[in-house]
Amino acid sequence: MNMEMKMKMTTDIPPGVAIPDTVETRLGTLNFFDGFPDDATVEKLYDNLDFQRAVQAYLLGLAPVSQLANRKGIAELGPINLTVPIFEDRMDSKSLFLTPNNNTPYTWFWLDLREGPLVLEVPPKVLGLINDMWYNFVTDVGSVGPDKGEGGKYLILPPGYEGNVPSGYFVVRPATFSVWVPWRSFLVDGDPKPGVDLVEQHTKIYRLEDAANPPQLKFVHVSGRAFSTLAPADYGFWEYLNQVVQEEPTDSVDPITLGLYASIGIQKGKPFAPDGRMQKILAEAAVVGDATARAINYRLRIKESYYYPNSAWRSGFYGGYKFEEDGVRILDAYAAFFFYATGVTPAMDSKTVGEGSQYMAAFVDAEGNPLDGGKNYRLHLPPNVPVKQFWSVILYDNQTRSMLQTDQKWPAVTSQNEAVLINPDGSVDVYFGPQAPAGKENNWVQTIPGKGWNTLLRLYGPLQPWFDKTWRPSEIELIK
Repeated sequence: MNMEMKMKMTTDIPPGVAIPDTVETRLGTLNFFDGFPDDATVEKLYDNLDFQRAVQAYLLGLAPVSQLANRKGIAELGPINLTVPIFEDRMDSKSLFLTPNNNTPYTWFWLDLREGPLVLEVPPKVLGLINDMWYNFVTDVGSVGPDKGEGGKYLILPPGYEGNVPSGYFVVRPATFSVWVPWRSFLVDGDPKPGVDLVEQHTKIYRLEDAANPPQLKFVHVSGRAFSTLAPADYGFWEYLNQVVQEEPTDSVDPITLGLYASIGIQKGKPFAPDGRMQKILAEAAVVGDATARAINYRLRIKESYYYPNSAWRSGFYGGYKFEEDGVRILDAYAAFFFYATGVTPAMDSKTVGEGSQYMAAFVDAEGNPLDGGKNYRLHLPPNVPVKQFWSVILYDNQTRSMLQTDQKWPAVTSQNEAVLINPDGSVDVYFGPQAPAGKENNWVQTIPGKGWNTLLRLYGPLQPWFDKTWRPSEIELIK
């Protein structure tokens, strides 16, 4: 329309309403005839819209896709509901899992509720949790759960169950049919066996209707075994996401997230069959989604997540275990966590002195540079590390987010190792590099030239100086 032409009913259009016939954007030139986009512009804009939605769907899909990969890896060890894998001598770097510890023996298994209610008998003296397939927290088990570390019977009911609920159980109602149960047992005088024995003696899994005659469980020792629970970051990501959407109830997922999934062709009850154009967009969106998750995690912009001023050390739980603040999902915190780690529970973010555990991650050195496996670094832990139990420093691979694979079985320095050198003032120096400093072998973690790494500092039974920040570890200093 000629903007100068005045008709009887013409009024002035407010500024900012009309679009010019030509607009220069990051997408290139967009062309319009009096506000109507031409065919090339429509195609360009829809490609961009589909791509944007796919990248956002990728970031929001990190949690369920990670859970499916977790389940697939564990299912290779034996049938779900009948198989209980145990890292009887702790997990080591041969097994590919997202940021596990190598301080405590894990028991790590999946349950399937499709055949009805299950009873899980939890052993005493463990610390664990149950998460559903969307990575929603369901309940704690063990010392911070309702059994208070004494062990007990948990009745796990499938979604929509309306049948009889007998007494005498801790009743759990997850939102999905697949649920994940990991717990830790603990070393006794440095020995993992007593805790593992308790797990094998007391753990039972059976259908409620089989309570009188529960099936025999298969306990599988998996320390030192090479297998993977890592999710794909390429086009296969979408196939994993679609599988979860098809298999599980979606009524616990918000409509916006489901809308993003549906906009790229993933919707419950419908086939996932993208055409050639959409396949190309989804393949690129997976690459950009993975790259974006890496940028978010390794260069997190949430200043409040950093534990000290001008520090690389940061929490993994900004916004708590729900990654929310005042009812608002903190999207970057959510994406960073599920790219990097597994397991959500209020206990991991608890502020109870002397109880539970606390974590800090560092992805760069004191100068803000990526940690380089070809260089040598030092971390100084001041005197009186504030722990009731023990501390550890474990190294992880930036690619896999699993323990760094070197010549060392456990890429870590921990106070559980009585051979760790303690300075005369009670402080400890931890060294990282391709070669151990002379005489510091027990305080050294091996790295690989040409390969990056990151680290988690864990405090088990953290004490008040941790919480009030009067105790502070050094930054990771480059040794020049």
